[in-house]
Amino acid sequence: MKPTDRRGALRAGAAVAVAGALATACATEPRPAPTTAARRPAPAPAVAPAPRRFPGRPDEIAHGPRDRPRVALTFHGQGDPALARTLLGQAEKAGARVTVLAVGSWLDEHPDLARRVLDGGHDLGNHTQHHVDVNAMTEAEAHAEIEACATRLRRLTGSIGSWFRPSRTRHAAPAVLSAARRAGYPHVLSYDVDSLDFTSPGAPAVVRNVTGAVRAGSVVSLHFGYPDTATALPLLLADLDRRGLRAVTTTELLT
Repeated sequence: MKPTDRRGALRAGAAVAVAGALATACATEPRPAPTTAARRPAPAPAVAPAPRRFPGRPDEIAHGPRDRPRVALTFHGQGDPALARTLLGQAEKAGARVTVLAVGSWLDEHPDLARRVLDGGHDLGNHTQHHVDVNAMTEAEAHAEIEACATRLRRLTGSIGSWFRPSRTRHAAPAVLSAARRAGYPHVLSYDVDSLDFTSPGAPAVVRNVTGAVRAGSVVSLHFGYPDTATALPLLLADLDRRGLRAVTTTELLT
């Protein structure tokens, strides 16, 4: 072989070796760390305050102190989720905070609404799992209904919620009071003003039903699932404002 041929072969061999080394290095080199966007953690779960005992208050609470200009608007949580979001938005636009007593099966279908309620600064509580006539049940049956909803709330929010309200009744039977205590709720939340919005009487009637009875310390019963309520709420909040009454969560009403 001529000297020039030998030098060319050596150069070719060196090039092949270098290419092989580069290929090996690229194959074994660690991948770059993910970007900040790729590594962004999922949003932290909403956290609901746990139930509180209010010393001096009865096991069943129907209203708050009458000497402070506050009222609690409480919503039974089920029905069209779009209406629920509309009502929450209306309350927040007016600077109001409300209490939502959610049905467990409704949370199963719309779990994002638990976070929506809490992110708006509202109270979230338990209204049984299936919205049955809880007063017609044995204590064991009632406890199972309450506990099933509490389990959903705990999974979604980290606690069993701030309040329990029995379903399909204004006042809890003794067995339901006992079942609620066993489930971790020191008080059952009733109300002293009924909007009767679930009868679909029309928005003006819903407003009259509330404004004709509401006063300082009142707890008002309303529902998410009825269009009349969404039409009535801005009018109701405006009337409360004219009277100097502020809509707050039930926890704030009693604190």
